[in-house]
Amino acid sequence: MEEERGSLVPKNKENTSYIALDGTELRNFRSYLRWVYVDHSNVYKAGLSWSIFFILAFVVPVLSHFLLDCDTTCDPDHTRPYHVPVQISLSVLATLSYISLSFWDRKYGFSKFLFLDKLSDDSLKIQKGYAEQMQGTMKLILRWGLPCFIVECAYKIWWYISGSPQIPYYGEIYVSSIILCTLELCSWLYRTSIFFLVCVLFRLICYLQIFRLDDFAQVFQRQTEVGSILLEHLRIRRNLRIISHRFRCFILGSLILVTASQLIFLLMVTKPRADVDVLKAGELGLVSITLVSGLFLLLRSATKITHKAQSITCLAAKWHICATINSFDNIDGETPVSAQAIATNIISWGSSDDDDVGDEEDEVDNTKLLPIYTQTISFHKRQALVTYMENNRAGITVYGFMLDRTWLHSIFGIQLALCLWLLNKTVGI
Repeated sequence: MEEERGSLVPKNKENTSYIALDGTELRNFRSYLRWVYVDHSNVYKAGLSWSIFFILAFVVPVLSHFLLDCDTTCDPDHTRPYHVPVQISLSVLATLSYISLSFWDRKYGFSKFLFLDKLSDDSLKIQKGYAEQMQGTMKLILRWGLPCFIVECAYKIWWYISGSPQIPYYGEIYVSSIILCTLELCSWLYRTSIFFLVCVLFRLICYLQIFRLDDFAQVFQRQTEVGSILLEHLRIRRNLRIISHRFRCFILGSLILVTASQLIFLLMVTKPRADVDVLKAGELGLVSITLVSGLFLLLRSATKITHKAQSITCLAAKWHICATINSFDNIDGETPVSAQAIATNIISWGSSDDDDVGDEEDEVDNTKLLPIYTQTISFHKRQALVTYMENNRAGITVYGFMLDRTWLHSIFGIQLALCLWLLNKTVGI
């Protein structure tokens, strides 16, 4: 069973899909997963993985708080009154991310979790698109996490260098400062990297379903039976339910933890006689930006695939009405002039003003009419298919709540308001 299931860190490159032709994408993923030590392929590696996680997520922050406590010896600029809530927020979110990765590894494995086991059944276009997205995942993690890490490095280096005579040290002062600073930075990088890893994995899986939806949209432009369209739609809805079920705890947990962290930070910096400036509370703003960025990456991926899936319903309705109008045009003696006029007007409207829409349209959600095949698909079959899609909307859900653009605007508006309020209190923007 374990050999069939595999591991989040693949043991070989045996795969018949496009992604495994050179193994580059899988090697990159394997290297990154081993770098964050999410490797449970055997008992020894699992023990090492959990040990590294426990040390970097809990032991280092706790030791940093007690060993570097200098409230009585340091000047006001080097005291750390907000060190505890910062470390707790990062550690709790890293714990949620690590436990989620460990659970997915044990239950599904690498290939099944990323849908690589069924990727060979898809078209070559989907496989190539998925491979390109997988290649860009590491760059995406760096693009989101590296700026915050650079700022954190600058702050820690300044704190240790400028406060070296006052900060507690053990043994030789420079060696002690270098070791403690390195451990703190490794802990910060490890915890944020694990959180961004889960967010990027969710985005990657969503993009695979987006590619499948784009490919599925092409069935309305060729002669296809309603039964085959229905079966493909059912398969896509099933995949979206699987994704929703796997990630719902992580999405909901991240939303609660990020919101709670923001509120706690705000309560601390807005209480009476709170000593707040960029040197003391700058880390609060940095952590807030990091957490909100990861949450935004999650919600944007979910709403994007939900919007794409619901656009299929609009496409099916447009296909149905085009076929209906075309069928009237083919009837001799029954108001041919009126039907032809309606069809001509719709075609002229759908094919004009292409330059005005810009990038707002895609292959699914656009104003172009579709080729009609009324000879093989009757009106009642088309109507039944459209009715089914209208009453069975697909998308990413969290315990029954559809994550669409309305939810994204509401949640992100709240998080952005909290983040900007916190930044205004800490760094003055």
